[in-house]
Amino acid sequence: MQNIDNIRRRTFLKTLVAGAAVGTLGFPMLGKAANQRIVVIGGGTGGATVAKYLRRLDNTLDVTLIEKNAIYTTCYMSNEVLSGDRTLESLQFNYDGLKAHGVKIVTDEVTGIDYDAGLVLTKGGISYPYDRCVVSPGIDFRYDQIAGYSEADIETVPHAWKAGQQTLLLRDQLKAMPNGGTVVIAAPPNPYRCPPAPYERASQIAHYLKQHKPNSKVIILDPKPSFTKQALFEQAWTELYGYKTDNALLEWWSGDAKAAGVVEVDVASKTAITQFGDRVQGAVLNVIPPQKAGKLAFDAGLVDATGWCPVNKLTFESTLHPKVHVIGDACMADSLPKSGFAANSEAKVCASAIHALLNGLDVESPSFSNGCYSLVGKDYAISVVGVYRLSDDGKLVESIAGSGGVSSATATAQDRLFDASYAYSWYNNFTQDVFR
Repeated sequence: MQNIDNIRRRTFLKTLVAGAAVGTLGFPMLGKAANQRIVVIGGGTGGATVAKYLRRLDNTLDVTLIEKNAIYTTCYMSNEVLSGDRTLESLQFNYDGLKAHGVKIVTDEVTGIDYDAGLVLTKGGISYPYDRCVVSPGIDFRYDQIAGYSEADIETVPHAWKAGQQTLLLRDQLKAMPNGGTVVIAAPPNPYRCPPAPYERASQIAHYLKQHKPNSKVIILDPKPSFTKQALFEQAWTELYGYKTDNALLEWWSGDAKAAGVVEVDVASKTAITQFGDRVQGAVLNVIPPQKAGKLAFDAGLVDATGWCPVNKLTFESTLHPKVHVIGDACMADSLPKSGFAANSEAKVCASAIHALLNGLDVESPSFSNGCYSLVGKDYAISVVGVYRLSDDGKLVESIAGSGGVSSATATAQDRLFDASYAYSWYNNFTQDVFR
């Protein structure tokens, strides 16, 4: 008989998407904000969600989404491409669903924002006026934090932290690696996009090696002494990959004199150099650099000294420029992690706030949710969920005590199988909510 806590947790995960959508926003309505112009910059999870839900709230709003790529590839679930369990094409979405909701889609690159004139400027030369603007620029990398490594080197030493060609490059390097080779992953320091993802990536690579190159191994070099869902990952690694044995397929180096974060890279020899001076050479080297808000956020002056975008947590309006809102990985949202599901939750809160502001209504104090699965092997998934609220003083997004949780450490193989099945359902339902 399945553990009742596991059943409740999976039920909660299954209802997160629908619950957040209906509970936060309700149904389409008309308001006195008719024909107000909203320009959304960035067609990732956050941008696509806010554009769709603005139109759901008020179908008279003039909503334009500007994105330079006609196809969006989700980062979540992309680690499965590395193990061969998924194709890159299965992660790709167009914007036809948003068009059906009345969102105007512009395929162009935004070059800046003229705040005085209320215009979004594009590479194509057309300017788009706005009454409110939403910026969802994603993340960029601090290459300067790793000596010897630059953007020019990613074709040799990929980061694969933006799904697409980088993912395929890393996959092809794994295929070409001889049996007995070592894969080295340089994990990033906090904060960064999708906290569990480096460890899911290591798991998926170990899954591939176990099937095709069993004399090989993957080593994670980590600047952090701990990471999200660590106990569950380590349990899975022990069960699946001989973790902490002489023949382990996977090793995590952190927290002692042997381990540390990568501070330098010798690209030619694919060698990672840690802060303790250890030199770890790989047949495949995957460097995930420290991160910051996306380039546009810097170009548009939406970033402070932290490298991220400060916002009013009630509305996600920038504290640096009025009538411009920043959502997703680029903004500072305190306890709420940088993840696709969190971006979706922030987008719905932002859409609701904009609707209220345009109609002269009070903005209600929001709640947020986050949920994600990590696939660590064949028919083996672990999950984490969380619910968050705005603090009483309105300054912080904080976790609600006792909410959410992680997979049970005592889950059975059948439970893991159920979780793996639910992981795919979660992905399908979630992307349906964002893009359809």
